[in-house]
Amino acid sequence: MGYLSYSADGRMQVIGAANGRIAPTGLTPPDNERVALHDTMFAYAGTYSVEAGKVIHHVDISWNQAWTGTDQIRLFEVKGNTLTLTTRVTDPASHTEAHYAVVWEKVANPR
Repeated sequence: MGYLSYSADGRMQVIGAANGRIAPTGLTPPDNERVALHDTMFAYAGTYSVEAGKVIHHVDISWNQAWTGTDQIRLFEVKGNTLTLTTRVTDPASHTEAHYAVVWEKVANPR
């Protein structure tokens, strides 16, 4: 689950979390719980640009400091109210190439 926002002024932000995340046992979770929480979420913000079939997120701030200052390239496809972003990255846990696809559904206007 998560939210992805693109604004008309060229800014973007995203946050996502896996289903079934653990609830920490206290306000300051022990290291094993903190790692599990970190490994099941992502968040970053910055600006974006669009080229044929891809959107480039120019990351200003991120949950993973290694992404700050980088360009995250995503291939995209829009169908109705659904946006699918795909990318190939090196999985930090296994050090193998992984293919990620995230499907976003437009949130209905609350009015």
